[in-house]
Amino acid sequence: MNLNQTIAFSEQVISQEVSGETVLLDLQSECYFGLDAVGTRIWQLIRDSGDLRTIYSTLLEEYEVDETQLQADLEALLTDASARGLITLQDAP
Repeated sequence: MNLNQTIAFSEQVISQEVSGETVLLDLQSECYFGLDAVGTRIWQLIRDSGDLRTIYSTLLEEYEVDETQLQADLEALLTDASARGLITLQDAP
C-alpha cells in the first residue's frame, strides 16, 4: 500500500449512514454494499480528506491496532472497493 495516494469516490456511488453503518449503492452495477462501524469511519475519512496517509494516521490514533494489521486491513478494504469500482486510488501530485 502506498500511503502517498489519494482516494476518490466513484461518481456512480451513493452512500447513506444508517445506525452507525454505511450502505453503498453502485448505480452502475445496481449492487448494494454494507460497511460496518470501522468501514464507515474509513468512508468518512475518505470523504473528509481522501489522503491515505491522513486516513492511516487517524485510524492509528482512534483504534488500538497494530500498524501492520491496520495496513493489511486497510489495503484489503481499499483494494476490494477499488476492484468493485467504488473508489479510485491515485498517486498524490
